[in-house]
Amino acid sequence: MALTQSEDALEKGLIKTLTDMAYEYVEIHEETNLISNFKRQLEKHNAKELAQHGRTELTDNEFNKVMLYLEGGTTFEKAKKLRDLLPLELDNGQRVWLEFLNRHKWCQNEFQVSNQITLEGRRQCRYDVTILINGLPLVQIELKKRGVELKQAYNQVQRYHKTSFHGLFNYIQIFVISNGVNTRYFANNPNSGYKFTFNWTDRKNNPFNQLSLFAAEFFDPCTLGKIISKYIVLHEGDKCMMVLRPYQYYAVEEILNRVVNSNDNGYIWHTTGAGKTLTSFKAAQLVSEIDEIDKVLFVVDRHDLDTQTQAEYEAFEPGAVDGTDSTKELIQRLGSDKKIIITTIQKLNCAVTKDYYNRHLQDVRDKKVVMIFDECHRSHFGESHKNIVHFFNNLQIFGFTGTPIFVENSKNDRTTKEIFGNCLHKYLIKDAIADDNVLGFLVEYYTGNADLDLESDSRMREVARFILNNFNKSTFDGEYNALFAVQSVPMLLRYYKIFKGLNPDIKIGAIFTYAANGSQDDEATGMNRGFANPKVAADEMQEIIDDYNKTFGTSHSVENFGLYYDDINKRMKKKDPKMKPLDLLLVVGMFLTGFDAKKLNTLYVDKNLEYHGLLQAFSRTNRVLNEKKRFGKVICFRDLKSNVDASIKLFSDNNPIEDIVRPPFKDVKREYIEKTEQFLSKYPNVDEIDNLESENDKVAFVLAFRDIIKKHAEMQIYEEYSPSDISFIMTEQEFQDFRSKYLDIAQNFGSKPAKVAAEPAAAYGAEPETTLDDIDFCLELLHSDVINVAYILALIHDLDPASDDYSEKRREILDTMIRDAEMRSKAELIDGFISENVDANQDEFRRSKADGTIDLESRLVDYVRRAKDRAVEQLAAEEEIDQTALHKFMEEYDYLHREKDEILQDAIKKKKLGLKQRRSVFNRILQKLRKIIEIYNWE
Repeated sequence: MALTQSEDALEKGLIKTLTDMAYEYVEIHEETNLISNFKRQLEKHNAKELAQHGRTELTDNEFNKVMLYLEGGTTFEKAKKLRDLLPLELDNGQRVWLEFLNRHKWCQNEFQVSNQITLEGRRQCRYDVTILINGLPLVQIELKKRGVELKQAYNQVQRYHKTSFHGLFNYIQIFVISNGVNTRYFANNPNSGYKFTFNWTDRKNNPFNQLSLFAAEFFDPCTLGKIISKYIVLHEGDKCMMVLRPYQYYAVEEILNRVVNSNDNGYIWHTTGAGKTLTSFKAAQLVSEIDEIDKVLFVVDRHDLDTQTQAEYEAFEPGAVDGTDSTKELIQRLGSDKKIIITTIQKLNCAVTKDYYNRHLQDVRDKKVVMIFDECHRSHFGESHKNIVHFFNNLQIFGFTGTPIFVENSKNDRTTKEIFGNCLHKYLIKDAIADDNVLGFLVEYYTGNADLDLESDSRMREVARFILNNFNKSTFDGEYNALFAVQSVPMLLRYYKIFKGLNPDIKIGAIFTYAANGSQDDEATGMNRGFANPKVAADEMQEIIDDYNKTFGTSHSVENFGLYYDDINKRMKKKDPKMKPLDLLLVVGMFLTGFDAKKLNTLYVDKNLEYHGLLQAFSRTNRVLNEKKRFGKVICFRDLKSNVDASIKLFSDNNPIEDIVRPPFKDVKREYIEKTEQFLSKYPNVDEIDNLESENDKVAFVLAFRDIIKKHAEMQIYEEYSPSDISFIMTEQEFQDFRSKYLDIAQNFGSKPAKVAAEPAAAYGAEPETTLDDIDFCLELLHSDVINVAYILALIHDLDPASDDYSEKRREILDTMIRDAEMRSKAELIDGFISENVDANQDEFRRSKADGTIDLESRLVDYVRRAKDRAVEQLAAEEEIDQTALHKFMEEYDYLHREKDEILQDAIKKKKLGLKQRRSVFNRILQKLRKIIEIYNWE
């Protein structure tokens, strides 16, 4: 009988592959060896710089200064230090500039590999394989034996973040996880989640899943050196590291190759939602670093995309680019020494065609200019594009698009290839779905009364009622939001009035192009239909804005339409918890291209769409977010099936539609019934779960019910789903009962310290089976955003302490919280709040309700603050640590939503403990503070 390849064998094979590629193997047992090796490698890498001062080594005092410099700051700040030079003052007063990473000649770094390095954190941890560059551990590889779920290796890395990584290991840039047959990589960004781990591929998107193939390609010293030096982006907005995915890497490399070695143009075909902005930014940035290039222009075709792209570029690298608010400003930028400029095609066309402007551009027209065009399927086929390319004499152009123009969808116009030349790299929607980089689509068709005219009031009211009646199902009780795309502006206005007349519970807005803010989209939006006087459209828009102002407390108008647009953009993205979100936005053309919002999951369509317009609109819904968002949902109120099939075939190179569009409800329902049959045959009674004693038995139950949860969540979003369907083997009540037991196990497990221990060398190849440590409980599938503080306060407000069913109603509130994955931990807090404000003060509670003076929200805020302070003070007493420091830590977290470890570290230093003890105390207190945050911090 053949044995499964052990982790030890996998590790030895990888090390041999690396040493065969000229990596130096270095034996490092623990932190002291790591630091000593770093000193030697740092001196070796900076030998020329040191030699200028007659030195080959650093003194202990000088090296201590280096270590002190490297110690401070977050992981994100350390990533910046890695890429900077350190001006080090030598003992004799001279200054040397030490380099930690050669970013410009990336092959000329010192590459080493080690294994089983042991670090003392809260637990003693031994890491599988570590790649060191110039002595710093920059790549960490975690291995599992064949047959073990790859996510276990990812979860182990996450536990290392919490319990072990410190010192030089905080300089890790990339993690690699593998079980031999599946291998993925990801940036050192603890908050990104497993969905942001990637395969490495060849240029045609074929993945290197086998560790041996992955290592031969990805760990080639020059490739790895280039990726770390050039293809990791430090995102200033989120203070995190991002690493480019392989298709992004290859696309940028193709553009760079064209710029350096030819004058040819080209375009990149990357499906919508695949991170085009990051790819284009990296291309623009690296092209601008080429000495022969004078200007790099990133050209978009609408002002909103201009400002959006500017904001995104600024987040990648503040000050890297100049945006232009006017044609005059564009002229000034082109004449300055700024190399990267963002502008619109309209402003650029104005600059090159009007003598008043272009007389100032005679110098730049002969310089080497590279232009990168965003979404090169729209405005780059008209006169503006021709004017621009004919004006510049030494111009190279590159286009990015998710939906190129081919003969089939050209409408007798020119194709993308005719405008931009050959396609340099492809990454299609089928590739992105297979890689979990975007979601597939669930497309459903609602015909209603087929005898009614498309624009009849009766049909439109029927459609509006359908949307309102099914909105919560589609958006998971408003956790996500939706767009409604309609055929024309007149139709939008009629729909808006119909919705208003139905007194919806959700917040509805609308936006469209009208004469005063007109653009090239006017014809597509139907602006010319039904409005002889453009002022009518502006007046109608103002009425909609007035409603919006009343709903959200804003003060927008048609005169500051741009601010109204930006406000809608933010509310639809649902990123700022202080902004009330917009639930449903009615549009004609706006927001159907270029708009990215992970919290948007549903598109309603009463509009004729085809080819690139159809796929662009559908793709507003399919951004990856979490386990609950399994696909983008599209509900068509017109017969678009043939158009959908044609579009998907065209833009996926005629691959099967089933790879893009989700299966029908009957197939998903059948799978759910099969899974529940298997589950109930093993666990016929919910009470049996209480008798599970061993961890293996609990793991088996959790994994089995997790499959039920996933399929249940997937099924719920279909319009045909009904929880009372009598054909379900498991009733909805049984599902809820098992769900409670599942949450009990998850919560009890979550309250224990993570089990991270070193595996003795003798245990290679004999890893323990999956434990609860290794399981992702997918708790986001069991949380509803509707169960929030406002919902709970409404339930408390409805309590009547004098009623016969008071105890039952009170219990129901707590049960509602206990059944929810995120609110569960706060149930005890609310129990205490009710005791203090209702049970102990019944007369006052009833009286203040009757006269309308009760303010439960203020009372809860005060109660939570007092309870939180008590919890912090109790923790300070238990750990004998300054409570002022703990309060400051919590205040900083409340303000920044980020842990400031240095506050806690400074407080612990006062306890005068040894280094090992300090780390242990730090991790213990940090875990307790996180628990306090979980219980007492509410959105």
